[in-house]
Amino acid sequence: MSRLWHVKEGRKHQLVNHEYVLVVSVAEYHRRIDALNSEELRTLCRRLQITTREDINSKQATNIKTDLEPEAFRPNLSDPSELLQPEQIERYLLRYLTKSLPPRTIGYPWTLAYSTAKHGMSLKTLYRTMLGLDTPVLLVIKDSDGQIFGALASEPFKVSDGFYGTGETFLFTFSPDFEVFKWTGDNMFFIKGDMDSLAFGGGGGEFALWLDGDLYHGRSHSCKTFGNHTLSKREDFIIQDIEIWAFE
Repeated sequence: MSRLWHVKEGRKHQLVNHEYVLVVSVAEYHRRIDALNSEELRTLCRRLQITTREDINSKQATNIKTDLEPEAFRPNLSDPSELLQPEQIERYLLRYLTKSLPPRTIGYPWTLAYSTAKHGMSLKTLYRTMLGLDTPVLLVIKDSDGQIFGALASEPFKVSDGFYGTGETFLFTFSPDFEVFKWTGDNMFFIKGDMDSLAFGGGGGEFALWLDGDLYHGRSHSCKTFGNHTLSKREDFIIQDIEIWAFE
């Protein structure tokens, strides 16, 4: 069967084997998703198959990942980590977490963009260190119980009016065992930042991970965005240290 194309305003409509596939820019995709506020529209969205160019590239890159040697995933840290021990890097990051990172991070060194040991406990300072970055960032938290957990954000942290980010965002924890929680597709509540807090995930009135403006108190709860359990031992925790790694 021949393929029929119609191009208008940067969009492509392709009819393949009687299936209608819509490919839009990621900006247009998020504009449409942001407009979905009612349950009726959310149901309609799930019925539609909207594919972004980034999704296509990601699928292609996933095939590339399977051909790479394990050494290609080994983190190359610009500075020693105060939170991630060599055993954790070798046993968990190399085997599991790095293989969950977006394909566009492969081969880039891990640059320490922010740490509470260097920059102090301040969300305002954290945002300032993100300026000029154009890369996903890995947030690593150690709480007062000695537990390690965090999130991979699809873009640097910033002050926002609403939620931002993409499905590349995920959560992870070493408590009690190492687990990665990827986007479920249930909603688009990836990351939200203001001067008083930084939050990940949502649905059901709870954030998956929430940090206060002083980077002292935190909270973790199960949520629909990532289908995660509580990342820390307790829902409410005290932050001991934070590191944020960029890929550049």
